Amino acid sequence: MRHVLVMAGTGAIGLMAVFAVDMLNMVYIAHLGENALTAAIGFAGAVIGLQIAVSIGLTIGISAATGRAIGAGQHEEARQIASSALAVMLGLSCLLGFGTMAAAHPILHLFGARGAALEHASTYLQIVSPFLPLICLGMGSSSLMRVVGDAKGSMHITLLGALVAAILDPILIFGLHEGLTGAAISTALSRFVVATVGLRGALRHDMVTWPTPSRILPDAKHVASVAMPAILTNLATPVGGVYVTQSMARFGLEAVGGQASIERTVPVLFSLVFALTGSVGPIMAQNMGAGFYGRVRETLTAALKLVLLSIGATWLILVALQNYVVAVFNAQGDAAMLIHLFCSLTIGSYLFVGMLFVANAAFNNLGHPLYSTAFNWGRATLGTIPFVGIGLHYGPAGVQLGQAAGVLVFGTLAVITAFRVTRNLSGPALPHSTAPLTASDIPTTSAEAAMAELDELTPLPALCDQDGSLQNHVKTDSRPT
Repeated sequence: MRHVLVMAGTGAIGLMAVFAVDMLNMVYIAHLGENALTAAIGFAGAVIGLQIAVSIGLTIGISAATGRAIGAGQHEEARQIASSALAVMLGLSCLLGFGTMAAAHPILHLFGARGAALEHASTYLQIVSPFLPLICLGMGSSSLMRVVGDAKGSMHITLLGALVAAILDPILIFGLHEGLTGAAISTALSRFVVATVGLRGALRHDMVTWPTPSRILPDAKHVASVAMPAILTNLATPVGGVYVTQSMARFGLEAVGGQASIERTVPVLFSLVFALTGSVGPIMAQNMGAGFYGRVRETLTAALKLVLLSIGATWLILVALQNYVVAVFNAQGDAAMLIHLFCSLTIGSYLFVGMLFVANAAFNNLGHPLYSTAFNWGRATLGTIPFVGIGLHYGPAGVQLGQAAGVLVFGTLAVITAFRVTRNLSGPALPHSTAPLTASDIPTTSAEAAMAELDELTPLPALCDQDGSLQNHVKTDSRPT
């Protein structure tokens, strides 16, 4: 639990800072008094969500592959895999970013944007999308720092990016009167900071080098075995979100603006839950590589406890403060109604979203990434389209209630399956015990090899500092944490 708290807690602080800046962007734009601008953020956010989903999937693949290597004491192998994967990630993100810039207008029209909202959202995407490779590099570097246990360093990457955006946003939006364009420029500059700081951190831990050309293809295939299902998994949520945005668009710009306000608020409120996916994954992968299957199960249980506590506490607070939330977003009409409904009722559905996120982390890092894909796409299709379709007959509130209802089934099934997966883990494992190891405890093909491993592994000191980081132990000690 302490390890999960340290890794997820520091990750949550960084995520909260980033998402808080996004939420402030929404607040700033809302106070300009133009519904078209508020709706434009909603439409542009749906497209950016798809881009980031691809980036997260690639990051999960890098994290899982390098985490297992670190857990098995193979630091050089982890570094080579990470370097090859980052090179491929940069190439793919360039194609996606510049492709989105070129096709922004037709994509947004497909999502339901019209008139002034379409023009504003197109301008925003055309400024932000070319900088997608920078945020991908920052995310990938941050995941490598979590893999080696540098939770604080990973947190600092996102904190600095958020700080830059927080300073520039009001200056560009209000001071220079750039409006939504100013928000886009601020986002682009903050991505540059995230990439620079992240790469420096990965280099400091010797987790990145120039990729070896002969290794790029085989390493990319290795990472892709997890990354491709993870990309499909992470695409499911924004694809479902696109359907919800299209449905809200039928009820006018106020409904789209209200939905966009909620979508900007949720990541801030549940930063700890969002951070768990990226934080517990490396913990599971390392212990999987080390053969400590009991610790894998403990990690899953600890993460679910944190989800329950985080969402329960947040729900109580929002019920009491919902009028202030509406006032902050300057919401009127349908937008205000949707925010009230979220704060008082549908926020509870995020308990099951959190369960799904934690289960996905288990599947991606324990060799069952297709389970994540199946459950997420099940939620985005069977858990969204029929429920939201029924809700359409009852207005914007029905759409939100339908979206909330669909996740209940898939979140529950996913977490049940995750526990089954952890129970079925098997293979040669080091004993989860503080007692001295004996030769019979270590699977090997010869008594001499067993004694050599015994000399290396006994005693087994703690490798983590009090903050949960491996720090300098990574390069000097190949034993699993």
